[in-house]
Amino acid sequence: MKLNRKKLISSLLVIGSIGAVIWIAFSNNELEDAWGALGSLNFWWVLGIFGCWFVYMFADASAYWAYFRDEGFRVSIGRCVNASLIGFYYSNITPTSAGGQPMLVNSMRKAGIPVGYGTMAATIRFICNQFAVATLSLVFWLLNRDFVRAQLGDVIWLIRLGWVINFSGVPLVLMAAFQRNLIQRIAEWVIGLGIKIRLVKNREAAVASVTEVLDTYHTALRTLIRNPGRIILQMLIAMVGTMGLIGSIYFVYHAFGFTGTPWYQLITTSFLLYVSACYTPLPGASGAQEGGFLLFYRGMIPGDKIGLALLVWRFFTYYLFLLVGVLMVLLEKIIVNREKRQRSTEKKS
Repeated sequence: MKLNRKKLISSLLVIGSIGAVIWIAFSNNELEDAWGALGSLNFWWVLGIFGCWFVYMFADASAYWAYFRDEGFRVSIGRCVNASLIGFYYSNITPTSAGGQPMLVNSMRKAGIPVGYGTMAATIRFICNQFAVATLSLVFWLLNRDFVRAQLGDVIWLIRLGWVINFSGVPLVLMAAFQRNLIQRIAEWVIGLGIKIRLVKNREAAVASVTEVLDTYHTALRTLIRNPGRIILQMLIAMVGTMGLIGSIYFVYHAFGFTGTPWYQLITTSFLLYVSACYTPLPGASGAQEGGFLLFYRGMIPGDKIGLALLVWRFFTYYLFLLVGVLMVLLEKIIVNREKRQRSTEKKS
């Protein structure tokens, strides 16, 4: 019952997010013909937006494929794409993206990858993604600091907070490799505090869960450290994928025929919006992403069409993952059932 309630709440939040974006896009009194504006989008630039979506998705799947192949598992890129999209789907419908990694690991288990290796792959992917976001956002921020001060000076505190939260994952996971016992003691102290204020009910279960996660991180990081070539490959893939996701705003901007803002300012704003909103504990950072877009891009995108730009941008960076993810969940069931029938036939013969 509790699980169903959580699913219902998550679904309502996603539906509410979609409804809010549609209302923002079509309720602007300054815009005379919203449907006409959408219909006039440049096809080639829209194709570029889809290309960004594909780069982000395929980079994620390629990172898993490369890791599993290096570990000796013969898994197809198609199964990795399927698992990656399922992971995206559950990340986008669960608070704090909590359901993404477990469902991805479970999907790879069905493809013949042991849970331990699937968990390590997801852990390595998380580390590389956090590092890529923290590094690239800081680089663009520093290179365009005068623009950021002029465009986003009133929300600079929010950007700083978001960057610190995102970057904090990098030293923490590194400490999990080099200072494993220290992190364990800190985690147990936090659990003890949770017991006192009644946020944690079962100390033993919480400690066991934390220990399992830390062991996984420790093993995964040690594995990477012994293979610098694999680290470089995973980092490069993460940076390419991150640029695909963040770079979609450039194509959205030009699909509407907007002019006047250089590409590097669009990308810088997109990075800072991402780090400011992605830690919001709602499915897909709903609310923070939409409100942040309207706030961060004010003046850069005309006021009468900023709602439509938000709709197109959010579709390719969020809603499309939901639509394709549902299809991938159904496709996986078909694939798994077919493989079961094949194994049953082979046993009989």
